[in-house]
Amino acid sequence: MDIWPGRAYPLGATYDGGGTNFSLFSELASRVELCLFDEEGRETRLTLPEVTAYCWHGYVPGVRPGARYGYRVHGPYD
Repeated sequence: MDIWPGRAYPLGATYDGGGTNFSLFSELASRVELCLFDEEGRETRLTLPEVTAYCWHGYVPGVRPGARYGYRVHGPYD
C-alpha cells in the first residue's frame, strides 16, 4: 500500500474522491504510524511521511469513507 506526502490541513481524515489525506497534530511525537484495518481485522501500518508545523500527514490512495483506522504515536509520554 502506498502513502504519499499529503497535506497538513485540514486535520483529521479527509476524502477527496480518490483517496484520503490523514493529518494529526503532535508537538512531541518522534514518529506517527497510520494503522488501517481490513474487514477481517488485519492491520497495515504506514508511517506518516511528512511533518509541517507539528502536523504529521500523509495521503493514501484508495482509502474511502468508512475505512477503520487509528494512529500509533511514538515518543515521550510523560
